[in-house]
Amino acid sequence: MVIGLTGGIGSGKSTIVKMFSEFENIAIYIADDEAKKLMNTSAEIKNQLITEFGEQVYINNKLNKPYLASIVFNNKERLSTLNAIVHPVVNKHLQHFIKENSNKDYILYENAILFENGSDSFCDKIITVTAPIDIRINRVIKRDNSTIEEVKSRIKNQWNETKKNLQSNYLIENITLTKSKEQVLKIHNYLTEKIS
Repeated sequence: MVIGLTGGIGSGKSTIVKMFSEFENIAIYIADDEAKKLMNTSAEIKNQLITEFGEQVYINNKLNKPYLASIVFNNKERLSTLNAIVHPVVNKHLQHFIKENSNKDYILYENAILFENGSDSFCDKIITVTAPIDIRINRVIKRDNSTIEEVKSRIKNQWNETKKNLQSNYLIENITLTKSKEQVLKIHNYLTEKIS
């Protein structure tokens, strides 16, 4: 069983993933981390990125993140091109991970753009992490040293909360750690049919 976990920027997905990681018989796949690794290790991705964005996209065989970011930031077309190169390889990698972990109770698949890139199609259930917009903005400003404008523009690039919430099976309102932990445990119990 694959359980998608998503949420807007600043909703606190990483915190929730950490809470899930305390359960023994589940496997966790974090799309963003795996994509970063694959961009440095997959020959298929490397070749396509060099063809598309030029030789400078790698320095000493390492992804030149600032260079790539400067190209795709605020350019939806170039960002789509990047995603079209990276996502299929990540999806293949995920399918392999699912097979390898088929003995687990479920696989938690964390992806910030789960709906936006169509990855929700191979999830059995979906959890969306939410938080009031002002809390989300403050978290991102603290975390990334961003300005309010930068955060708002990043939020604008993601699906709106209502749209995500309507397509989710479970919602976790992530405001206080205690409340979030209770919600995580409840969902885990449902998923593993240990309903108390």
